[in-house]
Amino acid sequence: MEKENTRNPFEDCEVISSYSRMDALNDGVLVDISTLAKEAGFVYPVAVTRAVYDGILNPSPELERQGQSFTGRAWDMLSILRAAIRATREPGDQVRFAPLFIREPGGTPEPVALRSICGPGDDAEPVITIALPTED
Repeated sequence: MEKENTRNPFEDCEVISSYSRMDALNDGVLVDISTLAKEAGFVYPVAVTRAVYDGILNPSPELERQGQSFTGRAWDMLSILRAAIRATREPGDQVRFAPLFIREPGGTPEPVALRSICGPGDDAEPVITIALPTED
């Protein structure tokens, strides 16, 4: 039996382009919510995609007048995520969950499908990113 070649075929290659998590945070592609996440019991840094931030967490002025706030919506999302993480029995780096949000003024709460990905950050440290199921 031949020994497998475990050499990385890209180790001598020049990096043409890279886009780090810090780049995504600086560009606004990701929004850091780690401070609030830490208060909610998370030990890893947490960021949400711009689509989650703008489309789910950041309420319109009409929703704000109805008592909805970014902090309240983010806290609800993080609480549901913590419960989903605890309930997950399958190994892996992703957890799917669906917190309830009021999406329109005068509307009723409805589930919004989200996914949480725990993976390596720029320095291989664990980080969590919350995204819509359709986002890569």
